[in-house]
Order: sequence, then structure tokens, then C-alpha cells
Amino acid sequence: MKKGDILYQQYLNILAEELKPAMGCTEPIALAYAAAKGRQILGCLPEKIDLLVSGNIIKNVKSVIVPNTGGLHGMAAAVCAGIVAGDADRELEVISQVPQQAHAAIRDYMNRVELNIQPASSDLVFDIDLTLEAQGQKARIRIVNNHTNIVLLEKNGEVLLQQPISDSSEEGLTDKSCLSVAGIVEFADCVDVEDIRPLVGRQIEYNMAIAEEGLSGHWGANIGTVMLHHQGGNLEKKASAYAAAGSDARMSGCEMPVIICSGSGNQGITASVPVVVFARGLEVSEDKLLRAVALSDLVTLHQKAGIGRLSAYCGAISAGCGAAAGIAYLQGGGEEAVAHILVNAIAILSGTICDGAKPSCAAKIAAAVDAGILGYHMYLDGQQFYGGDGIVTKGVDKTVRNVGILAREGMRETDRTILEIMLNND
Repeated sequence: MKKGDILYQQYLNILAEELKPAMGCTEPIALAYAAAKGRQILGCLPEKIDLLVSGNIIKNVKSVIVPNTGGLHGMAAAVCAGIVAGDADRELEVISQVPQQAHAAIRDYMNRVELNIQPASSDLVFDIDLTLEAQGQKARIRIVNNHTNIVLLEKNGEVLLQQPISDSSEEGLTDKSCLSVAGIVEFADCVDVEDIRPLVGRQIEYNMAIAEEGLSGHWGANIGTVMLHHQGGNLEKKASAYAAAGSDARMSGCEMPVIICSGSGNQGITASVPVVVFARGLEVSEDKLLRAVALSDLVTLHQKAGIGRLSAYCGAISAGCGAAAGIAYLQGGGEEAVAHILVNAIAILSGTICDGAKPSCAAKIAAAVDAGILGYHMYLDGQQFYGGDGIVTKGVDKTVRNVGILAREGMRETDRTILEIMLNND
């Protein structure tokens, strides 16, 4: 692979599309973005709001605090924050500039507006359909498949924008079938570091900042702090603890941006922070760190392409595998090491459920990073799981494919059951 090759450019495009800034859990922020865009079209403060959402949106919004709202949580808070104080032009940073004095206005509006929320009738995993009304005017916006993919804009029945809808969460993005473990390692080896420095450098800066905030403040269940207190501060535990701490803060409404990966801040944190902790501990060069984090991101995205952006399968597992691959790369590991890490870690933790965004995500992240590092240690000691062991098959990319089938097809009923339990769990 060489700079200027089609495949080289595809890998760069994937990183550019996926490593986006977001403040707050991305599903409530997508609701806030839709609401801000809807109000922009309507031209005034809505008096009535009708919201149709898919089950995975409900699952991932229910329990997280929406940042810059004064501690509010849930779908109504996200929508009202976007309407009252959002800037749609900032996309997934739509409520990043909300002043504290606006918190009361958001709460007051939420308490008086007529807001109806219903499950969407479509089979799409990601579906937000929002209609706003006021003063005889009506605006509608629909976002499907990924967090900023607007497929419909209407005002008073006039279609302003309409895009075809597919059933793919990758709609409008570079085809990730070009990714392979061999290709990812080759790209990490040969990439011009200046091509990835703006993207990956920002990811390191943002995500380490929120990880450090998670350790210094009181956020969520303080998983990162608990780990360091009871398990010591060697590099491996620090890697897991720092990643968990970033999620601790993010799930609990911390008003700091993160760089997402596969549409998820938790995955963006998990794919980057442990690699940074190891790089600093090993005192490797900045260029080597940038290559290793890019490799981790791409390994994460390779796995997630088959799974989808939202599912019953915990995405932190994929990012934990990616982080371990990046850690191995820092220490001279190549294609063989990355392949063994992926297979070993997949065999250990595949099937961990996603029961929505909430503080316990931090603990799952810690477990995912630990599993990835265990997979690396197995490789170093000449140990491995073999094809035929459960879902593991011969060939790392084929095993990754099996995980996609498991998550996308095998866990559909699991996803429905999780949502039913959550909705009846208040």
C-alpha cells in the first residue's frame, strides 16, 4: 500500500468520516441535533412535538444525563435542549455552547410543551422522526442509520430534502469491506503521519482530557478510580482505568467533547486512551503513537462494520480488541500479533450485551480492555484459541465476520428483550 493508492485513500476517508467530535452520549445528542434542525426549519418555538424513535434510540437515551441541561436525562430533555438552545450547524456538538443560564429555560419548556413520544413503526435500528408544530406551521425531520444522516426535511408539507433510505448503517460512508487485518497493519506501517495527525492527534487530546477528568472528579460509579485504588497502577490497569474513567464522566453528563468512533464516544475513548497510556509509559515517539491509535481505530471499525452502529452487542468489546492491537503495535507487534489478539479477545468476551448507555458502560469498557490485553499476553506466551472453538474459525477476518453475524442476526431477539426489560424496570 502506498500513498496515493485507492486503498490508502479509502482508509484515510474512513478515519476522517468516523473520528468526529461529539459532546455527550451520541444518541441523545442526535435527538438534540434533529430538534435544533427542526426548529431552524419551523422558524419559531414549537408548541407541539411528535417524536417517533426506534428501540435502540430509546435504549441508549433512557439513562444518560444530557450535558448542558443542569442534570436532566432522557429523550424529552435531549429534544428540548436542542430546541431551546441548540445550534444545528454544530451537528454532534449541537448543545456544546449552551450557557448555564439557559438550563432553567430548557427545564421550563420541557414541563410545558406538548410532547408525544412513540416507537417508530419501521424496522430500522436507528430511526428518529420528529414533527414540530406552532402557529399553524409544521416542520418534519427524519434521521436514519447514523447520527447525522438526514433523509427527510419538510415544511408545511413541502419536501425540502429527501434521500433514499437503505437498511445499512453505513449509508453514505466509505465501504468498509476494504478493511482487513493485514491491510490495517500495512496502512499503519506506511501511512504518512501528517495525513493522520490532525484526526488522531485531536482524538488523543480530547479523549485523554475527559479520562483525566473522570479520575479527578466524581462521575458515575467512579469505576476508573475504584480500579486504581484496589488494583494498583501498573500500565495494564492504568490503561483500563483511564478508559473507564472517560466513560464515567461522559455517561454522567460531563460537558467535555470526545472524538467518537463508529458513532460512539465510548468506543472512541476505548480505542484511544489505553494506547496513549501505554505509549506514555513506554516513552515511545509521538509518530509511533499516532500510528498505533489509527490502527486501533481501524481494527475497531473493521469489527463494527459487520455488527452495525447499534445492536444488542456491546461495542466496547470491539474497541477493547482494537486498543489491545494498538498496544501490541507500540511494542513491535505486527499482523500476526494483531490477528491473535483479535481472535483471543473475541473468544473471551463476545456476546456481552448492550443494555443502553449508562454508568455501567465504564465497567464493561474496563473488562473489554482487560480481555484484549489478556489476548495479547496469550500471544506472547504462544497460547491461542483455535478454529472450531465456539464462534472462532480459521482466519481472523472470518472470525470477525462471524461476530457480525452473531450481533446483527443472532441477537435481534435479545435486543427486543433487553428493551422490554428496560421499559418495565422503572
